[in-house]
Amino acid sequence: MSIGLMEEKAHKPSSNIVPFSEPIKQSIAGQFLINCLVNLCCGSPLHIFLKIIYKKIMKRYRLINFDFDSRAEILNMEIQDSWEEKIKEQHLRNKEEIKKDILLEFGESDKEMKIKNFSELGPSPISILAFHNKFFRQIRKSFIIGSYYPALTGVCSLGERVLNYLILKLRDYFKDTPEYKKVYNKQSFDNWELPINVLSSWGVLLPDVVKNFKDLNKIRNKVIHFNLETERNDREIALKAITIFSEIIKGQFTFFGKQPWFIEGSKGAFFIKKSYENDPFIKTVYLPNCFLVGPLHRMDFRDGKWIIIDDNKYENKEITDQEFLKRYEEVRQ
Repeated sequence: MSIGLMEEKAHKPSSNIVPFSEPIKQSIAGQFLINCLVNLCCGSPLHIFLKIIYKKIMKRYRLINFDFDSRAEILNMEIQDSWEEKIKEQHLRNKEEIKKDILLEFGESDKEMKIKNFSELGPSPISILAFHNKFFRQIRKSFIIGSYYPALTGVCSLGERVLNYLILKLRDYFKDTPEYKKVYNKQSFDNWELPINVLSSWGVLLPDVVKNFKDLNKIRNKVIHFNLETERNDREIALKAITIFSEIIKGQFTFFGKQPWFIEGSKGAFFIKKSYENDPFIKTVYLPNCFLVGPLHRMDFRDGKWIIIDDNKYENKEITDQEFLKRYEEVRQ
């Protein structure tokens, strides 16, 4: 399908589906508790028992929940002379179906404008479910129907909202840093420079994302205050701002890519590196979109949703990320 959205609630296991061995292992607090008990009871029968039930070391977090819309990419794809005729015909039919979907959703009035706007927005980037998805969809819809100024102010506000969310959710992890005293007693931040610099210092935002936030902030400062250019070029500026925010999603909230927290070399499935499992940003934003799985797990599509099945017996043995990936791919060959 060209549109994908996997809600967290769609992945609650039934009685015979076992994405985790024990519910307590699903929570970070539960994992911490077991680790403490293991250390306190070292050498005792309880220690041996806990080591048996706690097999997390062989497992990795697999990304499951995501949001995307690739229809614009199909709409913008040009037919190639090298394609077979039946492929060309199918592509044309697909494009017509997408146009019908757009008009069904947004109405027939000004239909050429709406199709053009939808096309020029480009695909909605594939993203984990976080605190931007809902509002970014609303912003894109505003642009499509020609409400360029609401889309422009909306995406600037959303950029600020994301920065605030990250500071408020993550700051308690960084109490020992010099930056903490700058943000610990505030509930909101409208001067973007402060949260951008703090999040960069904490290693939360990647370098390209820092640049994109700064670029979006420049647009925000121009359009929030009176500026005649905004009225003359509202569509152009809105499109630029939305494109920048899309790059922020691709850089910081993507479902897959070259970000340092992904295990390199995976094909069709995407896993978090072991070394990043306790990273504050990853724990807060990424892990809620993941299942903890062993290399022998499998996925099954049932009743319109994907289900994780992992009732395998795993050794209580530490393995590297690449060894995990190798075992996972061997099973699927």
